[in-house]
Amino acid sequence: MPKNSKVVKRELDDEVIESVKDLLSNEDSSDDAFKKSELMVDDQEEKDVDVEEGSDVEDERPAWNSKLQYILAQVGFSVGLGNVWRFPYLCQKNGGGAYLVPYLILLLIIGIPLFFLELAVGQRIRRGSIGVWNYISPKLGGIGFASCVVCFFVALYYNVIIGWSLFYFSQSFQHPLPWDQCPLVKNSSHTFVEPECEKSSATTYYWYREALNISSSLSESGGLNWKMTICLLAAWVMVCLAMIKGIQSSGKIMYFSSLFPYVVLLCFLIRGLLLNGSVDGIRHMFTPKLEIMLEPKVWREAATQVFFALGLGFGGVIAFSSYNKRDNNCHFDAVLVSFINFFTSVLATLVVFAVLGFKANIINEKCVIQNSEKILKLLKMGNLSQDMIPHHINFSSITAEDYNLVYDIIQKVKEEEFDSLGLKSCQIEDELNKAVQGTGLAFIAFTEAMTHFPASPFWSVMFFLMLVNLGLGSMFGTIEGIITPIVDTFKVRKEILTVICCLIAFFIGLIFVQRSGNYFVTMFDDYSATLPLLIVVILENIAVIRIYGIDKFMEDLKDMLGFSPSQYYYYMWKYVSPFVLLCLLVASIVQMGLSPPGYNAWIEDMATEEFHSYPTWGMIVCISLMVLAILPVPIVFVVRHCNLIDDSSGSLASVSYKRGRIIKEPVNLEGDSTSLIHGKSPSEVPSPNFGKNIYRKQTGSPTLDTAPNGRYGIGYLMADMPDMPESDL
Repeated sequence: MPKNSKVVKRELDDEVIESVKDLLSNEDSSDDAFKKSELMVDDQEEKDVDVEEGSDVEDERPAWNSKLQYILAQVGFSVGLGNVWRFPYLCQKNGGGAYLVPYLILLLIIGIPLFFLELAVGQRIRRGSIGVWNYISPKLGGIGFASCVVCFFVALYYNVIIGWSLFYFSQSFQHPLPWDQCPLVKNSSHTFVEPECEKSSATTYYWYREALNISSSLSESGGLNWKMTICLLAAWVMVCLAMIKGIQSSGKIMYFSSLFPYVVLLCFLIRGLLLNGSVDGIRHMFTPKLEIMLEPKVWREAATQVFFALGLGFGGVIAFSSYNKRDNNCHFDAVLVSFINFFTSVLATLVVFAVLGFKANIINEKCVIQNSEKILKLLKMGNLSQDMIPHHINFSSITAEDYNLVYDIIQKVKEEEFDSLGLKSCQIEDELNKAVQGTGLAFIAFTEAMTHFPASPFWSVMFFLMLVNLGLGSMFGTIEGIITPIVDTFKVRKEILTVICCLIAFFIGLIFVQRSGNYFVTMFDDYSATLPLLIVVILENIAVIRIYGIDKFMEDLKDMLGFSPSQYYYYMWKYVSPFVLLCLLVASIVQMGLSPPGYNAWIEDMATEEFHSYPTWGMIVCISLMVLAILPVPIVFVVRHCNLIDDSSGSLASVSYKRGRIIKEPVNLEGDSTSLIHGKSPSEVPSPNFGKNIYRKQTGSPTLDTAPNGRYGIGYLMADMPDMPESDL
């Protein structure tokens, strides 16, 4: 090359460098900041970072310390008091072992698919219930608010049950147990048994009079029960301390609160199987009554139990899964947690029926002794002939089988006069057929059975500590369903919000620790959650499958999981689950309409329960609970549809940059063909609704689409120009 050509080339190089410098110097400060950021996505080094929609404020999202901690949290939330005192009752009432068939079928049809749906959406969008459904469609953002309201209603009375368990736990450290025998009343002349207790039983009296000090009706408040007020305060303090740091604090507690109930249940099962009569209880439970299984009521109750056992619609499932890594196998989690829940229910049912079989055997023995004494009196009085009694019968040590033989003989011989004799059949099955659920099972039937255990205080402490842990596990998920969406949406400090939420809930919850508080617990349990949650889950299904699109959702799952989910879920989500949910909603409304709204009031003079209808103001409260729970859905829809509130965020997500990574990508509801749950890098997804995309390429980093902006056009084009060969210059 001639010498002068080198000089010319050097001059040309200098001119090019200076012209580039001039061009770059004309860019504004925002361009400088933009050039410093590297737009790249590194899947291996991706951290749990998110920003609020429409905000540039960075938000470091917490994450679970381990997969085990997360599974225990989901198990603790889904496995609650209902597994112990609701599922066994439904088994007993709806055909014994035959009830497991419709329950398993409905678990596969609506339970696992809808649980999987909530896990997947929460895990990938990484937001609470408000953020998730607002991300899918702003008009359906009210679904998340409705979930928060239902969670708050449930938390109000659910923690009261934990307070009751704490009270019984505190009273269990004494021998004999305080509900072992009826108290004696002394007056100036003599001592006698408390009449209310004598007419009922020791455990029933202790529950209604000593623990609740219950009034005779809903309208008769009777003032605060100070013992239960202290227990309620203690329960809320425990929840607040456990939740104040979010999953960092509650996650560690899960190791105990989720595993301890299984230790207790296994101990109770082993102990129960060694008790006399336990086999009778288990045999009664598993004896299938196939004719009952065909009744529509059985399927409705099984569907309701599946629905509530997994915590669908509460927002707790979404909140917990939002702290997961995006590539976590949530399908495995959904199947695992669902079947753990099911087998826990079966285990609890075995324990309950083993103990109830033991209790029934004791009651039956007392019945045989009492009625044998009646027969002896009738023989002495001449009302019965000694010839009726078989010679081998010894009334001083008569067995249940011998008594039933004598009973059948007398019934046949004295057919016309039999009713006047006042004899009872004394069958264990009759006692086992007395269906007991809820507080009646935990605080009356089970406590009565434990009084007959050797070392009964130890077993009582274990049982009520188990109830406390079961309740706390569910409360953690319920409170997380309130706290996480609000923190994600309004950017408030989690610690402050947790304390405020617990304080408000405690003061509102004082209505449940009045003397009439048990009636309010029944009211909230019946009306605050059932219908609103069904509507919420139906809308969730519609939002993902219809509005977002089932095909895109399946593709998103493939990108997130690394494999294609079974087409089984496609048909369940698109056809079967919505249909079953709608049928369940209609059946629940019909059932609610046919059942007179009311409660069982405890009548002190009669020492028995009596059904009372709600007063007018009580009906207003019941209706208000349902309306308030579902009201956010239409309100948010109208506000967003009519643009009554200016939404500065524009699209549902905005582009934000942090340390060279796109945190959120632009989404357009109208014509966006991208996926809600992006499993692809942004370079693989076409930018929506823009005629021409502009790129910025940097060495060693992938090319990414970004929202076009006229100010950056020249910079992008210069950065995108291929390097010109030296000879061309």
